[in-house]
Amino acid sequence: MPGLSGLEAAAELADAWPVSQTGARPFPALVFVTAYDQYAVQAFEVQAVDYLLKPVQAARLQKTVSKLQLALSQRAQAAINLEAYLDHTLNQLSQLRQLPGPGQPPLQVIQASVGNSIRMVPVAEVIYFEAADKYIRVLTAHGEYLIRTPLKDLLAQLDAQTFWQVHRGTVVRVSAIEAVASDENGRLSLSLRGSADKLAVSRLYSHLFRAM
Repeated sequence: MPGLSGLEAAAELADAWPVSQTGARPFPALVFVTAYDQYAVQAFEVQAVDYLLKPVQAARLQKTVSKLQLALSQRAQAAINLEAYLDHTLNQLSQLRQLPGPGQPPLQVIQASVGNSIRMVPVAEVIYFEAADKYIRVLTAHGEYLIRTPLKDLLAQLDAQTFWQVHRGTVVRVSAIEAVASDENGRLSLSLRGSADKLAVSRLYSHLFRAM
């Protein structure tokens, strides 16, 4: 798939799916087809969304069809609240996207190009990361740097308890969050310590701040 992975495309669909408009359609049940039998496969197995491992076997496909038919039938009979179901799906997708890489220690130092030199930026000084075109902006209290590492690769190297992804292209240090504000449409934004910037929170990650 060009541009986005299947998981990223599903997350964007869920994030943009309307739930408050009259006549809004129920969010579709999702099935992922993957060629990689890794930790994500086990995660999908215990979640409401299903997966199929390539090459797809007929018996496994029938199991998926039966599971979907049962889920859709139960949803219709229970007249499930659309917003609650969508929030549940968003939470699942968010957790799956932030699963850590197996056995990989957290990143400690970032090598950023500054002119003809390399600046060693301690991860402990980073306030947030923001994807910008082909680069990632690395924001600290002392300055801004650019690196070319894809955000999904960077996420796999960060401590998930220290850094939270709050938008498709934004990852913030949890301890740098000073306040969380909500507008009239329920959209969240973050105020940060050590920075005047305001960061938007995608609906996909709004569950992170429900207790605040």
